[in-house]
Amino acid sequence: MIKLIAIDLDGTLLNSDKKIPDENVKAIQKAAKAGVKIVLCTGRPKSGILPYFERLGLTDEEYIIMNNGCSIYNTKNWELVSYAQVNNDELDKLDQAVEGYPEVCLTLTGEKHYYAVGSEVPELVQYDAGLVFDTAKAVSIDELKASSEIIFQAMYMARAPYLDLFQEAKESALEPEFSVVRSQEYIFEIMPKGYTKATALKALSEKLGFTPAEVMAIGDAANDIEMLEFADNSVAMGNATDEVKALCRYETTTNDRAGVAQAIYDYVLK
Repeated sequence: MIKLIAIDLDGTLLNSDKKIPDENVKAIQKAAKAGVKIVLCTGRPKSGILPYFERLGLTDEEYIIMNNGCSIYNTKNWELVSYAQVNNDELDKLDQAVEGYPEVCLTLTGEKHYYAVGSEVPELVQYDAGLVFDTAKAVSIDELKASSEIIFQAMYMARAPYLDLFQEAKESALEPEFSVVRSQEYIFEIMPKGYTKATALKALSEKLGFTPAEVMAIGDAANDIEMLEFADNSVAMGNATDEVKALCRYETTTNDRAGVAQAIYDYVLK
């Protein structure tokens, strides 16, 4: 019996217009009413999740895994239950890695702010901040190190041709010290070592007393892979990458056809 559903946002719960189809809302509410825990599991920060969580209309205590597994919040009082942090030495290393790549911007997701390291915020970075209902702030590494704000994760951001070159040159040096994933064509994400959506989902499942056999995970992209591998009931969206589809137990329809709702009806409320 499935007792927890972990749901990715972009490309999964959200359609191509970045909205939640009504069918998904209704199916999630029915699952929650049946006692199933609903866990949004996303690379987005808190600012980019709140409007969607409110749209779901869930009233019981739920949990949200954010920042690709670097933070877990309890939705009852929005308490930060657990988190991983990029420390000052790691900030220096991440900043040094981007030297010589002026087209690539190091961005950082903090507990309160979305940062772009440098004297100004590139247009692409501000665009991405807008997608999560935030505004990026230009900041120096020294300013960040002097603050007390928790920095959950980093992202290198650039147009695909520039980011391809950067990733090819730097990924092998970053991998031993960080968890890395190319989540979008213009985003190369960097998390504290060992932290992914899967590590957070495993920790939360154990906290709630659920086994992988009682967990269903739904996703579409590279940063969902570990989460999908953890859950015994893994579901690939119809719009998922071939790699995701190959590893999943089930497949549903696309995000533009309310694939999350179909998965819930097929495998949870059947």
